[in-house]
Amino acid sequence: MSRIGSLPIELPTGVELAAQGGEVKVKGPKGELRVPFNTSMLDLQVESQLVRIQRRADDKASRAVHGLTRSLIANAVTGVTQRFSKRLDVFGVGFRVEVQGRKLTLHIGFSHPVVYEAPEGIELITENAIQGAQVRIAVHGIDKQQVGQTAAEIRNKRKPDPYKGKGIRYENEVIHWKAGKTASA
Repeated sequence: MSRIGSLPIELPTGVELAAQGGEVKVKGPKGELRVPFNTSMLDLQVESQLVRIQRRADDKASRAVHGLTRSLIANAVTGVTQRFSKRLDVFGVGFRVEVQGRKLTLHIGFSHPVVYEAPEGIELITENAIQGAQVRIAVHGIDKQQVGQTAAEIRNKRKPDPYKGKGIRYENEVIHWKAGKTASA
């Protein structure tokens, strides 16, 4: 039995879970998510406030899908109750960030401002500087995958430079610094 797949998912109060065809709908105070569910390989059992996922066969494909599906449903339950967030720090002289509705305007050393529009369901907030960073960008949302993807797309606008450290990096990301050129004697 899969160690992750066999763990029950505890439903907090205010969260509704319903299986409809090939997907599971999770509804909570923060929103609603739909998770794909393979009905030919797995069974879903809802007992009061516990959800259990059982696999029908012991073949390799069923074992692979078992733990993944349980994790996706557990992340959906967490997302509709608490939300997920990632934080990005902006380092660089003159670098600044502005949020106007769903548009994020980045002034990050290019000759033009870079505009990023957040996808539906994602909230962007700028915070004050902490630990030497000039600006911190907070990405919030109920879908864990979408929050991570949005943070990665923003980071890719200006990856951290290994020589000076300028750029956009995750909150606790460690930069492996490189030594610059040395003058010959």
